Amino acid sequence: MAYRNKNRTIYSVLILVCVVGFWLFDNFYTPATYSKTDTDNGPNDFPEELLPESTTGEIVNHSFFTLSYNEPYEQAEWVAYVLDKSHLTYDDRKRPYFIEDPFVSSKSADWRNYKGSGYDRGHLVPAGDRRFSLQAYNETFYTSNISPQNREFNAGIWNDLEQQTRRWAKQYGTLYVFTGGVLEKGLDEIGEEDVDVPDHFYKIIARKNDDKIYTLSFLIPNKPQFTSLRNFVVSVDEVEKATGIDFFNQISKKQQSAFEGSKSTVGWKF
Repeated sequence: MAYRNKNRTIYSVLILVCVVGFWLFDNFYTPATYSKTDTDNGPNDFPEELLPESTTGEIVNHSFFTLSYNEPYEQAEWVAYVLDKSHLTYDDRKRPYFIEDPFVSSKSADWRNYKGSGYDRGHLVPAGDRRFSLQAYNETFYTSNISPQNREFNAGIWNDLEQQTRRWAKQYGTLYVFTGGVLEKGLDEIGEEDVDVPDHFYKIIARKNDDKIYTLSFLIPNKPQFTSLRNFVVSVDEVEKATGIDFFNQISKKQQSAFEGSKSTVGWKF
């Protein structure tokens, strides 16, 4: 009997150790940075003259995208990246852990804020656009690149828009993409760090033909949608009004006026 009780005690202790170990791993383990080094993060190939303004001054360059982090909302107000036809590969990549962005001065929000919230950790730069290299893919799993998204929205119309953007990249060769949530006062919040849940998400897609810039912009409510993407086409001006961000502010006002007010879908095959 004593031997049996001793075994039960050992098994109980082992189970307790395993439970504690898994809890510590889940709550405190953080993998190493996904970037090349902990200190060197220089400019990427996104044209500097096309970058939007940052309302916070917290601009972070990764190897394959740039972002402006908004600390009070615990997410990026915009991400900007180049999507080239050559980027569209079907390389099989193992999903890494979501980790805090070491290049954000305040560090980005912990992924655990999303646990039990009912919201997806929605990528702003899609991981599917970055399968062409391991580093490019892994960088999209910095928490500076995610925002709370309704699950049906994320898997539905937002996914449709991401796939359509890839088709346009195949058609035109090179696109310049800007994405983010509309960050404003009064939003619902999740997690211990009060990560705000945007009511709307936007995407601006730009392409260049010689000196001309052509854009197509979308502003979509963060909830299930069962209608055509065409119904969410807006102008760049409308996105600027909603977000308070000045896009394309480094090019001349004359150039901006040629396309920022347009909602034309001519040349953009759906």
